[in-house]
Amino acid sequence: MIVALLAIFGIALAAAPAHAADTCEPDPATACVQGVIKLSSGDPAPGIDVTLSGAGEESTTTTDDAGRWVFSAAEAGTYTVAIDETTLPDDEFFKTAGEREVEVSLHNTASALFPLTDDPEAASTTPETGDDEAKPASASSSADAFSWPRFWQQFVSGIRMGLLIALASLGLSLVFGTTGLSNFAQGEMVTMGGLLAAAFMGVTGNLWLAGLLAVIACAGFGFVQDKVLWKPLRKRRLSLMQLMIVSIGLSITLQYTFQFFFGSGVVRIDKSTAATVTIAGVTLTVQSYIAMGVSLLAIIAVGLGLMYTRFGRATRAISDNPALARASGIDVDRVINVVWVVGGGLAGLAGVFFGLVFNGLNWFTGGTMLLMFFAAVTLGGLGTAFGAFVGSMIIGMIVELTNIWLPGDLKYASALLLLILILLVRPQGIFGRKERIG
Repeated sequence: MIVALLAIFGIALAAAPAHAADTCEPDPATACVQGVIKLSSGDPAPGIDVTLSGAGEESTTTTDDAGRWVFSAAEAGTYTVAIDETTLPDDEFFKTAGEREVEVSLHNTASALFPLTDDPEAASTTPETGDDEAKPASASSSADAFSWPRFWQQFVSGIRMGLLIALASLGLSLVFGTTGLSNFAQGEMVTMGGLLAAAFMGVTGNLWLAGLLAVIACAGFGFVQDKVLWKPLRKRRLSLMQLMIVSIGLSITLQYTFQFFFGSGVVRIDKSTAATVTIAGVTLTVQSYIAMGVSLLAIIAVGLGLMYTRFGRATRAISDNPALARASGIDVDRVINVVWVVGGGLAGLAGVFFGLVFNGLNWFTGGTMLLMFFAAVTLGGLGTAFGAFVGSMIIGMIVELTNIWLPGDLKYASALLLLILILLVRPQGIFGRKERIG
């Protein structure tokens, strides 16, 4: 199974064409320093001169039409990134500083931020270095301010997040319902989808084809995973605890495999600047709208399949009573194998959309979202596909709406706190069934 995964990554990366001169991909002998400069209006800022100095060398580049600049560095160390203030547009000023120091390490990507403002009074009057996350003094107060336009922006973002979580959670719920396994490698299946899409994008140059190939590859990996690993372990009658430990080991193995092939930096599927569309005051990228539509269609298709197809009835029968389902003539192993294929494909699709919607992913993206997937499945009710969807939407909404008041990744804690509170009142989840223990 791992050999098959290595072969997929190796073929995809080896077939990728050479990158253009204005792009940079970190490797064991190279590091990248890059960033995007935007005007105070939010539009890209082209034609601005940027200088990188360090390791005894100095080079200069100019931001492209998307406001993007990039350098390639052959040595690790401390570098200085400086903006030529004379090339800034009229009435644009630095919020914090026009010069920054960044720590560069090989096989990684470093970034430097240069926010601009059109308010001279808010502009920085003293240079700052060494703090890529510096913010103007008014940032914290504006972050805490509530407004209805921002509420609706976060509300729609919550729907988007919920749909993406639902894609991965459905596969997790189906596997648990048919096998009882809590698959801790589900997050890495999501990561695999995004990373493979980036690799196939380099080969094909077509975003739709790259995404489709990534989903097919993840579905195939789900098939191989069950045939090579989980089916033999089931036949040996390993306990669910032992199977869960195996899934944790598989998760760690996949994480190091991703890091070996793609490094620890951010990998972007589509390197172009995504267009945005504003509908009823809510602004999202075109990719976000497409991701939401395709995700909803995929979820509806899985739901209808479970309700009205022969395979769906067999899946529900195995989830209710595997022994009785086998005695009635259902090929349990075949149904479980198809469930792994569907779950792998859904996770791969989620990974593609996570990479596009959030403008990149890395080797641990799925790992950071794994608790959200488990929270959604547990909140909705273990083993119920409809419950996984409802739980995902609730988690997505809570995560994005609390971002109005809570800073950064602390918003995820609110969703997990909600999970704890609901399980204290209803341990089986919203749509789960009570079961007698002992």
